[in-house]
Amino acid sequence: MGDVLALVEARLLTALGEPDARAAVTFLGTDRIEVLRFRGTADGGGGTGGGIVRYATLGMSAFPMADPTAALADPVKGPRAELILTVRAGLADTDKVLRPLAVLAASPQVEGVVVAPGASLDVGEPLWPSAPFSSVLVAEPGGLVGDLELDDPMEPVRFLPLLPMTPNEAAWKRVHGAGELRERWLARGTDLRDPLRGSVALG
Repeated sequence: MGDVLALVEARLLTALGEPDARAAVTFLGTDRIEVLRFRGTADGGGGTGGGIVRYATLGMSAFPMADPTAALADPVKGPRAELILTVRAGLADTDKVLRPLAVLAASPQVEGVVVAPGASLDVGEPLWPSAPFSSVLVAEPGGLVGDLELDDPMEPVRFLPLLPMTPNEAAWKRVHGAGELRERWLARGTDLRDPLRGSVALG
């Protein structure tokens, strides 16, 4: 477990730089989940892309996610992942998202769920104070942090971006699917990093 997490942390630091803060959360019956905070620019470098902050979990990938219908969880095989949330800095108290992110990262251990692209995850409360979001859409990995290959028979660790959804968007996604919601966001030019944004027009 420790070896996997050391490799995961090294991959995060290579892709995102040094974290400027980190917090650890432990839930009853689970291993510790850390959340690392990285500051940067929207263009990914030192340009004028605007300030952003990224939160990445560390600990979710220590164990493979098990199919909840399986009679016995495989301790080695199975998908592994960590979660990444990117928002614009300085517009809201987004640091309060640390615990909700840790809750989501612990859900495979606690609830036996498999977190995969296209899934909706709901924390049942605002992601941060006064946030218009209580749920997120799990996006496709590979853009920001590439998959981390592990020794066989372990599957790679995938770094899954999280896209906050308003309650209306979450309800619309349940009916029409993740792909349709993504298309609606794209067509309307929605700034998915805006921590204060309203719901996209869904009519």
